[in-house]
Amino acid sequence: MNIVFVSYNYDPGYNSPEKWITRIKGYSGVLTCLSQNNNVTRIKQINYEGDELYNGVNFKFVNYHDYTLRFPLKLHRLIKSLYPDVVVVHGLHNPWQVIQLRFHLDKKTKIIAQNHAEKPARGLKKHLQKIADKYIDAYLFASKAMGLDWINKGNLSSPEKIHEVMEVSSVFYPIDKAIAKAKTNVDGNNVFLWVGRLDENKDPLTVVKSFLKFTAINPQARLYMIYQTEGLLPEIKALLVNETNTSAITLIGKVPNDDLLYWYNSADFIISGSHYEGSGTAVCEAMSCGCVPIVTDIFSFRMMTNDGQIGLLYPAGNETALLTALTETQQIDLQHEREKALSYFESNLSFKAIAQKIQDIAASL
Repeated sequence: MNIVFVSYNYDPGYNSPEKWITRIKGYSGVLTCLSQNNNVTRIKQINYEGDELYNGVNFKFVNYHDYTLRFPLKLHRLIKSLYPDVVVVHGLHNPWQVIQLRFHLDKKTKIIAQNHAEKPARGLKKHLQKIADKYIDAYLFASKAMGLDWINKGNLSSPEKIHEVMEVSSVFYPIDKAIAKAKTNVDGNNVFLWVGRLDENKDPLTVVKSFLKFTAINPQARLYMIYQTEGLLPEIKALLVNETNTSAITLIGKVPNDDLLYWYNSADFIISGSHYEGSGTAVCEAMSCGCVPIVTDIFSFRMMTNDGQIGLLYPAGNETALLTALTETQQIDLQHEREKALSYFESNLSFKAIAQKIQDIAASL
């Protein structure tokens, strides 16, 4: 098949192919796996023009500028010139453009739209999403329940079009824990890791409060927190001010992305307090290294944990429930849970697994 991937956003901050390809390394592996049996092209609008062949994928970089995005005639002409069998559109937030795309393509060409954490729109955009739905042949959501929520809200029409496909995967892998800990200086027998933004959606305050109570039961437990933003950092520090077990929680802050390989492999558990996730990149990356997930009971995490069969789920924002889950970690067979996480990652969340699902869906249309 001839498969073209496209998005309608313009990113002028990227002025070279290398920068953009590095930026999407959590997704480009899917394209590489698909290219083994298909002709795969990724079109991207950045501050650069030219073609780049990378790991079997044809990257076409164009610079049409953001003022052309409402009526992307040049972009649609380019897509048409590639004679695609399938066009995969990143995001469900550009229904007006998808409607136009349909009328530029051959009637036999199928359109697949992939959700990237967008929530169902309201008002005029909801009306446009309902119109665009007539021209879209399939949808990819990290969790089928997320797609069904769009149908329940009236933005999409058919549950048959909804397919469960993870949004991103991980470039990380298991390494010897002793090597990893030598790099990170992590200590403790029960090591928990947090990776994310310190904002209300990620809800680090619930995690910190519950973990501090947990250390009264298990003084050897350690939580390391890596974060890109510091919005709730003052509130977290206030919680730690009078803490007697000063080594219970370590605030790491930012680390280079490549160093996450060592942090994930230093930890036993990955913990999340998120109220909403389009997928859950950090949890996916951690599971690829064998971390056991202790995460909130939301659509995407249900899928990533095989409906709670791997690790433990708890209701978002519920300190008591999280404390119960943390306490339960003392009773589980850690090695068995680690093997389950690695196996499920490989069969459902890896680049190869995602690519195979997209291949099968495209072939079925």
